[in-house]
Amino acid sequence: MAKGYVHINVERCKGCAFCVEFCPTKVLALSSAFNSRGYHPPHVVDAEKCSGCDLCGMYCPDFAIFGWKVSDPKGQSAAQEEEQENAG
Repeated sequence: MAKGYVHINVERCKGCAFCVEFCPTKVLALSSAFNSRGYHPPHVVDAEKCSGCDLCGMYCPDFAIFGWKVSDPKGQSAAQEEEQENAG
């Protein structure tokens, strides 16, 4: 299961590829398709690897992409779960 998600606003993208270059888990690649402005926006190549770090969004000069971490369905972090398991 992915730890994060990436949202891409294809029409805002100018194809600079900063998001692709700086993604630590190599989730993104530039698409062969064009947006309406004639640029190649990124697309997700392996969603399961996404950590939700949002480096893609931090480096994007056009605010065309952002990432976020998936919250735990129980509302607990892995550390809290481990602590509870060890205590019980």
